[in-house]
Amino acid sequence: MVKRKIIKSTQIMGNAESSKVEWKPSLSQINEIIETIAGFSNTEGGKVFVGVDGGGRVIGVQIGKDTLESLANRIIQNTDPKIHPRISVKDIEGKKVIVIEIKESLDRLVLAFGRPFKRVGKSTMRMGKDEYERLILEKHKSKLYFDEQICKDAKITDISKEKLLAFIKKAKEQRGLSIDSGLSMADILRKLKLMKDGKLTNAAILLFGKDAQAFFLQSELKAIRFKGVDETRPMLDFKTIGGDAITLLEKAESFIFDHIPMKAWIESGKLQRQEKWLYPPDAIREALANALAHRDYASPGKVQVRIFDDRLEIWNPGLLPPPLTLDKLKGKHDSFPRNPLIAKAFFWIKFAEDVGSGTSKIVQWCKEWGLPEPVYEEAGASFVTVFYNPKPEEGSLRGSEKTVEKAVEKTVEKAVEKTVEKIITIIKANPQITQKELIDKTGLTRRGIEWNLKKLKAENRIQRVGPDKGGHWETRD
Repeated sequence: MVKRKIIKSTQIMGNAESSKVEWKPSLSQINEIIETIAGFSNTEGGKVFVGVDGGGRVIGVQIGKDTLESLANRIIQNTDPKIHPRISVKDIEGKKVIVIEIKESLDRLVLAFGRPFKRVGKSTMRMGKDEYERLILEKHKSKLYFDEQICKDAKITDISKEKLLAFIKKAKEQRGLSIDSGLSMADILRKLKLMKDGKLTNAAILLFGKDAQAFFLQSELKAIRFKGVDETRPMLDFKTIGGDAITLLEKAESFIFDHIPMKAWIESGKLQRQEKWLYPPDAIREALANALAHRDYASPGKVQVRIFDDRLEIWNPGLLPPPLTLDKLKGKHDSFPRNPLIAKAFFWIKFAEDVGSGTSKIVQWCKEWGLPEPVYEEAGASFVTVFYNPKPEEGSLRGSEKTVEKAVEKTVEKAVEKTVEKIITIIKANPQITQKELIDKTGLTRRGIEWNLKKLKAENRIQRVGPDKGGHWETRD
């Protein structure tokens, strides 16, 4: 008669539960077993012993014909991605114990019953939302970072050498970038990590392309000056701005300063007029840089600048990338750039701050300027930065309300006349032009064109002769 060897429990399952060992008394706790399996998979792997109570006493389990197959199926059905653990039966201290061995997952993103778990010490814990989202970002970062992807069909001849060298010169002056401008364009781009395996990235075209919109039409920027405080009022000026990301920022900045007044006041005790822009230029530049660097380029939407009498809004397509939240933006937080190559380029030329400090800096600059804190919000599928213009008596900069009002009126009048003159010039060049063609040539919306045409007719500066189709315009200027 052959004696069956009885294995002591400590030889297989150790002396206690740990980060890699879990004891379960029976299969009636199948849900907890599956959660633990997911937890082991999301950390360092481990073993579950079924038939051992919480104190480490081996009590054994009854194993029928389909027990192991049923257990395997339950695990596979309730994990995602599906786990196929190694399941065996051991005789420990003369009793049958089921041993489930789990390997560490490569990406640590296994779900049990649709939820993520991890192993901490001898406990299985639900993984936090921020941690899980960070792991997802890490796994998919090569896909998520649009600017790091290869730009299909782009060639080195699509890059402007003048723009690239101007950037290198400015980056050396501003941040001490140590790249020799005498290198070839390809070598400079490689050092800036804008080339991969001899191919241009999307960031290379967006930053230094001769015609970025030929590759990415969505990279245009729209700038609008509304009359009043809401979008239902007429647009006094509307521009669609094209070019590389650096040019977009500079032209958007110019548009803003063309349409906001200087804030004026008499300094107490000196009887001397003081003035500054209504909103802090550093904050405006940072917000524009954030919009262009952190926008979702997979979206067909475009970065927008919207100027109202009482506020300035900067919109960029794409919501905050996890784990960032609106509440975190005004304090210290990690940087999670959606387009890190563009963000880094902006940093080198001091268009933006680094390491996640930009949004909190904007808050600081607004406070120092005597303005309310900016508002960060998500509207639809866009992230919006809003700068508010308080009434002069509500701000820390006391002054002449009439001076500010006159400045606003002067700016508005200038914008209106500029748009009107553009429309008249187009009509003179082509009296048969249609409203749709006017929309295309001016960049205004249909509502904006209709409002301006109505205004010009009321002032008797233009007249429509004949029907809408087949007729023509006559000018009186």
